[in-house]
Amino acid sequence: MSRIVRRSPLPGDLARFDPFMTMDDWLKGFGLRPFPGEPETAPLIRIDVKENDKTYTVRAEIPGANKDDIKVQVDGNRVSISAETKKEKEEKEGERVIYRECYQGSSYRSFTLHSAVDEAKTEAKYKDGILELTLPKVNGSGARKIAIK
Repeated sequence: MSRIVRRSPLPGDLARFDPFMTMDDWLKGFGLRPFPGEPETAPLIRIDVKENDKTYTVRAEIPGANKDDIKVQVDGNRVSISAETKKEKEEKEGERVIYRECYQGSSYRSFTLHSAVDEAKTEAKYKDGILELTLPKVNGSGARKIAIK
């Protein structure tokens, strides 16, 4: 007897829809690259967000940036992260750059949380390309159940 196997006509990464994927992420499965001379898009700051009863914890990957070039802004329940990666000029005589994939420029990410954050008690740490934010929730601003009469 033969076995029937279900297969998707799309490559593995395309079969799962991710609303945060960039166009470059979509094209990786097809082996396509941007045309030479085409302006590069800023890389997306990738984040992980966790929560407990009192705080949100955000882990953001920002490789190659200096601590002083990262800006974090909290406004109510909206969090914005921006970073600047500067190009280091280190050219040696007799060398030339053939291909460069390392990004230099600015990147930005903004997202909304379910409840407001206490800006005064917010903490931020940056080490080894990882930004960790501890965002305490404002007391009394959480969801509440409404009794239906």
